[in-house]
Amino acid sequence: MTGEGLNRKLAAILYADVAGYSRLTGDDEEGTHRQLSAYLDAVSAAIEGHRGRVLHFAGDAVLAEFASAVTAVACAVDIQRDLAARNEGLDESRRVRFRIGVNLGDVIVDRDELFGDSVSVAARLEALAEPGGICISRKVLDEVGGKLDVGYTFIGEKTVKNIDRPIPVYRVDLMPERSGRVIGDPRKRLAASRYLTLAGFVATVVVIVGAVTLWGPKSPEPPPVSVTGSAFPLPKKPSIAVLPFDNLSGDAGQDHVADGITDDIITTLSQVPGMFVIARNSTFTYKGRAVKVQDVAADLGVRYVLEGSVQKSGDAVRIHAQLIDTADGNHLWAERYDRQLTDLFVLQDDITDHIVTALQIELTEGEQMRVRRRHTRNLEAWNLLTQGVEYFYRRTKDDNIQARRHFDDAIKADPGYALAWALIAWTHWFDAQFGWGIDPKGSFEQAQFMAEKARALNDELPDVHSLLGAVELMRKRYDEAVVAGEKAVALNPNHATNTALLAVFLHNAGRPKDAIRKMKRAMRLSPYYSAWFLEQLGFSYLDAGQPDEALAAFDQYLKREASGLHAAHAHLGRAFAYHRLGKEDSARAAVRDALDADPTISISRFRQDGMSGGVSNRDSSFDLLRDLGLPQ
Repeated sequence: MTGEGLNRKLAAILYADVAGYSRLTGDDEEGTHRQLSAYLDAVSAAIEGHRGRVLHFAGDAVLAEFASAVTAVACAVDIQRDLAARNEGLDESRRVRFRIGVNLGDVIVDRDELFGDSVSVAARLEALAEPGGICISRKVLDEVGGKLDVGYTFIGEKTVKNIDRPIPVYRVDLMPERSGRVIGDPRKRLAASRYLTLAGFVATVVVIVGAVTLWGPKSPEPPPVSVTGSAFPLPKKPSIAVLPFDNLSGDAGQDHVADGITDDIITTLSQVPGMFVIARNSTFTYKGRAVKVQDVAADLGVRYVLEGSVQKSGDAVRIHAQLIDTADGNHLWAERYDRQLTDLFVLQDDITDHIVTALQIELTEGEQMRVRRRHTRNLEAWNLLTQGVEYFYRRTKDDNIQARRHFDDAIKADPGYALAWALIAWTHWFDAQFGWGIDPKGSFEQAQFMAEKARALNDELPDVHSLLGAVELMRKRYDEAVVAGEKAVALNPNHATNTALLAVFLHNAGRPKDAIRKMKRAMRLSPYYSAWFLEQLGFSYLDAGQPDEALAAFDQYLKREASGLHAAHAHLGRAFAYHRLGKEDSARAAVRDALDADPTISISRFRQDGMSGGVSNRDSSFDLLRDLGLPQ
């Protein structure tokens, strides 16, 4: 039969299928059949009640048509809400859940049956839905708009079997409080929507430098320290701490998967201007510890806490997450996902979508576009990078080499992975700064080259600009370092270490008061901040003419770092402060303390290694140190 002779019409197609039917029948064939029959009767009644027509049943699947997309989706929503109520009180293993897909399009009518791509797309949408969930096409969304008491989340353009074009797919959010919201729509919001739309979040950027102590070895974590000397007041904007997701895989070698997912969520949330997000290196101090979320919230000065777990088995992954309002202990949102590992990025998107929606945060269109950029779609590259991060955090010469190998492999898997280029550049920067490599000049050139490569790939990755600022710092181009640091912080206002690095750049550029403000901001973003924050804060106080505050900062630093080169630097900072206060004996004693902390410290070494700007860069300061007893 030719196309001209076919009978065609526009129809909304609903396709429903039972999730996990084989498992259910394997456990209890007769019981499942009875339960499924009752549920199919309920589905059929709902379709008829919404003026739809059941075309046929195929075992555990139902195909139906509607004259209107609105009534088709309304029917799907009623079905899922009714079946959810029926499942209440049943053991988890006995709950029968349907997936539903709804599409709108031209169909072929032949002997009272419907055929064509539009029917096939509905079936493919059903397969993309979660158990108990609904997926719809963009055509359906455009028809439904804000007419129903549900929301919608864009989950991407999906390539499906036997369809030659990607399909824009939306998940239906069944909670009435999300009514009218369209989350993640790459287009402008629908005219029928009642609220500003919110972009779907993409969370594959792992903010690595945010937890790195750039100067000096890793130190014991301190108790939270308030820079104001009193308890942290809650920020005016929604504030959150993301606890490290537990690895329930029974294999410690999978820790990097759980850590990487946690990193990704923190990174995505931290780029939302309407949120206050605690830094990774503070929340990860709770890893492996049994803690109460209320205690975490009090320690870190936030209202909301996200916690979760990851269980990986082969290519399958189960993720559980819950968002808690610690003011009353209520769970604002909780979900469990059972997916293939290849769906990992979609899962992370979904988690961050739900968090921002639950906290009622709205983004402008420009903000949506910035936070939703994905930096790799290559799971192998992401996995290699997260493994490298484990070595990167240890901050030793040998671990730096291991981290570089993993980052290099990640680049081989995805040459366009900007974050991997930035991280491998940092490893070369460390070699140059700490003398870990045999050719410091060559290491610095490698760092600079790879930083520029990362910028060429993604000019809006915050860590690229903090890295470029560090490169300019070593070149003593301080104003250029400030420009780079300010862009890094503008791209991610919640990034604690990038904010602290900007404080370093500002101090070296002769702006100590600005540096103090930025460092205090960094400390609030990360109450379990790295020790070097205090060292840098002390030198900024010195150059701002506040020697008493400088002494307090250096004393706090030395409680955490009692020996080594940077402890010696802190003691020399104390010497400057005592001199400013007219306490020459104390200043001489501080120089002796510096030599005890590191016998190799000298004026020439301090001149070479000191990156604190200000007093350490003035000839008169070196003369003072000589007079106080420091060897040349």
